Amino acid sequence: MSVSAAARASLPILLIEDEAAVTAFVRAALERRGYSVVPVSSGVEGLQQLAHGGYSGVISDIRMPGSVNGAEVHAWIRRNRPDLAARIILISGDTANSETQELLGNSGTPCIEKPFRVQHLLSVVEKTFGKP
Repeated sequence: MSVSAAARASLPILLIEDEAAVTAFVRAALERRGYSVVPVSSGVEGLQQLAHGGYSGVISDIRMPGSVNGAEVHAWIRRNRPDLAARIILISGDTANSETQELLGNSGTPCIEKPFRVQHLLSVVEKTFGKP
């Protein structure tokens, strides 16, 4: 493991999710597996964290209330944090939506569809971010 990969593995995962129950579920599953998690409840908060903090990866809901949704977080990361562009996982309860399908089709970013099982979440996280 290279030094940068080792350093990255010690960084937390940024979880951007507006539903408290989903945040609690995902955070508990990841922390039990050994990941550190920084939860925020809006896209705006997520961008504030990304602008100033180091993260091993980002898990973001696509549809969130407020001025910044998951697609906008994804675009911001690609522009401003290219180091994280391949370490984003999107979650959505609305993958039939045409905008969501376009984002997923064009980006190749993994998406976990709600509702999901813990094992599926952990499998995608390990494949995308590596093991803690």
